[in-house]
Amino acid sequence: MDTKNNSAAAGVEPEQVPKKALYTGDKIPVVGLGTFGSDRYSGGQVAAAVKDAVASGYRHIDCASVYGNEHLIGPVLKEAVKNGVKRSELWITSKLWNDKHAEKDVLPACKSSLRDLQLEHLDLYLIHWPFPNSHAKGVSVSSRDPRAKPYIHENYMRTWRQLEKLVDLGLVRNIGTSNMTVPKLKLLLRDSRIKPACAEMELHPHFQQEELFNFTVEQGIVPIGYSPIGSPKRPERDRTPEDTVDIEDPVIVKIAGRLKVHPAVVCIKWGVQRGGVVIPFSVNREKYMSNLKAVLSGALTKEEMKELSKLDKNCRLVKGQVFLWKEGQTWEDLWDLNGKISPP
Repeated sequence: MDTKNNSAAAGVEPEQVPKKALYTGDKIPVVGLGTFGSDRYSGGQVAAAVKDAVASGYRHIDCASVYGNEHLIGPVLKEAVKNGVKRSELWITSKLWNDKHAEKDVLPACKSSLRDLQLEHLDLYLIHWPFPNSHAKGVSVSSRDPRAKPYIHENYMRTWRQLEKLVDLGLVRNIGTSNMTVPKLKLLLRDSRIKPACAEMELHPHFQQEELFNFTVEQGIVPIGYSPIGSPKRPERDRTPEDTVDIEDPVIVKIAGRLKVHPAVVCIKWGVQRGGVVIPFSVNREKYMSNLKAVLSGALTKEEMKELSKLDKNCRLVKGQVFLWKEGQTWEDLWDLNGKISPP
């Protein structure tokens, strides 16, 4: 099977997709396929999308144990490699879930993801949330882990030390963070032996996180933006009346009209041209191929990038209420909005 020619016929040449260099020397494709089904799609649907996406030019797949579909994605990746995709061309991310922060649980959790994904190593392993607070699938916004705890830096560092060991063991090439804040990252950078290579965070034109984004870039950490088009399929628990819709923004719609593309493509272009990596999710072939092709032509102008930079509405869509640890708190307590880590 001529995988290269098949890929070109079905989608794009993987070599065309730009990459960003990490401080470790590895290079990550700037567009990846997310695999969080947002409680709306079956694991089989997500795995089928991964199969077609890899056959069509995707090389970056963003996974996590809590998504509950790694065991279905693994056979797809194994088949792709068997059919000619080089493992060295793939970038596979997974994440440590909140109920596995204990030192004794990190290595088994990573090995479990490796077994499910049928891989010998991960290209990137993230701590999914800085809070060791879990929840059942599909819970309501008011659900709380009865054993929930606040962020305690000493405990987070115990978990991080185990991720460093995963690098030492060759099970993981790069480690990183997700859903962190500047105050928390400053402490991690102070105390880590292996600093994070990437920091995953919510990023889209209506939620630009300029301080956090710029801080990671200044520290040589590559920002990875989830929900890059505003997460229209996010779980109901993450929806509030104040939420705005990026792809309906008049400025984004106007730019999309010039380029003759869907407004979602403008959001993807913005995220990459700004200097980040984006991991949009879709099981719809037309949409996920449009997302991948967004970075191959029709760049946004400097004037358009300036216009888009003024669209920030500080509209966080994934608020994380289910990770709160005591009564009377609001989701803002998770995000250190005053520049300080929220007290226990």
